[in-house]
Amino acid sequence: MERTPLLPLPEGMLIDEIQITENGLVIAVIATHPTSCCPLCSDLSSSIQSHYRRVLRDVPCAGRQVQLFLTVRKFYCRNPLCPRKIFTERLPSFVEPWARMTIRYCQQITSIGLATCGKGGVRLATRLGIQTTRQTILRRVMDLPDALPASIVYLGVDDFSFRRGCRFGTVLVNLESRRVVDLLSDREAETSAAWMRQHPDLMAVSRDRGGEYASAAREGAPQAIQCADRFHLLKNLREALEGLLARHLSTQCKRQTQVILEEEVPTWQSERAVRISPNLERLQQSRREERLARYAQVIALRKLDLSQAAIARQVGIGASTVQSWLAAGTFPERKPREQASHVDRYLPYLFKRWEDGCHNIACLFRELVEQGYQGSYESVRDNLVRLLPTGRKNPAHSSLKAPALATSRQASFLFLRRPEKLRVEEQDTLAKLRQLHPEVDLAYDLVQQFAQMLRTRTGEHLDAWLTQAASSKLPELQSFAVGVERDKDAVRNGLT
Repeated sequence: MERTPLLPLPEGMLIDEIQITENGLVIAVIATHPTSCCPLCSDLSSSIQSHYRRVLRDVPCAGRQVQLFLTVRKFYCRNPLCPRKIFTERLPSFVEPWARMTIRYCQQITSIGLATCGKGGVRLATRLGIQTTRQTILRRVMDLPDALPASIVYLGVDDFSFRRGCRFGTVLVNLESRRVVDLLSDREAETSAAWMRQHPDLMAVSRDRGGEYASAAREGAPQAIQCADRFHLLKNLREALEGLLARHLSTQCKRQTQVILEEEVPTWQSERAVRISPNLERLQQSRREERLARYAQVIALRKLDLSQAAIARQVGIGASTVQSWLAAGTFPERKPREQASHVDRYLPYLFKRWEDGCHNIACLFRELVEQGYQGSYESVRDNLVRLLPTGRKNPAHSSLKAPALATSRQASFLFLRRPEKLRVEEQDTLAKLRQLHPEVDLAYDLVQQFAQMLRTRTGEHLDAWLTQAASSKLPELQSFAVGVERDKDAVRNGLT
């Protein structure tokens, strides 16, 4: 390899000219080796037939793109038995036949693709002065030779979708090297079991909690230990928890909706419901006690077998009143009578106009007169001042000021996370969720116990946790516990 101040070249190649352009460097290179081997018969030849130029991309130099104009030769093959009479000289350590980029340029693209990905590799290559595309990077990675098959001891099995929701396959991963070793066309138990029989060195199979892969591992690798992988364990627990939280959050949402509907009563209606003065209220109470005493007297006289007319004369009330009281069977309460006003029938219209933004009382009074109102201006003004204070355009609902609760999905992730890693606002949300119902608070404790058991690999506590979940009277967690009980050995292996 000849060393040059600019870039290394193989033996028998020289730099003829260097030009600096706006896009980078253009370097003219000439092949000078006196002989070349025929690619078919491998005989040396020194008979030059012609020259031609190849344009190649090379690795960047000082951040500039490099373009090579490589002048190569064609030779006559002097072997009379060789079917090829003319061949082009080969430079196997520098460029492949018919290639438009040097070998070291391809190697750099491959390294970038292995370290990043298609789109990320394009961004990194651009910063390094390499012009390429996502498809080129992926093609270079796919052209790499497959690694020699090695003995697989720890196998990971999971499904993937060729077409989401329609067609699924199986991906098999070597858990020691963390590389995909094979893809199967379906996720049937027999297909996976047949693959596992070809690998007798399997010692452990990590899988989800589905029955197909459990059956495949049992039939294809009976000597291997089955482990339920922790990702699917936590995923199944979160799904069960999400159902429980959705049930309680929907109940809380209905309560909030009912409060909003109750607060939707217009202000003028709620104000009229409490327009009774204290003196009038005391007078009404005194009158009620008087009527109650008369009612008791009527009942007592009736028990003495007096006629209704005699009772009316004795008590001093009308005969029809005695008849209605005796027919009622209980003391007939009087419904409170609202104080009538000429403005009352126009209050809904006034309230609507006020909400629309019309706060001119004189204008509102004229509109009422056009509709047939016969009262005074002062009555309209007094009712508006008392019932519709200036500046209040929308009723303020206390329920609308409360922050919205998290969704069941968001809440389930909060329940599974480490408490010490929650932000302040997340801790507040979690505290509010736990206050929704005692069942939610109990579910949080059980979920945290299982998550801690998973993080610390303390599978020996699984039986105690299953007992607590079964006695918790939480149907969602009880269903999760039943599923774990059916696959207890694999779950315990996964937790240890």
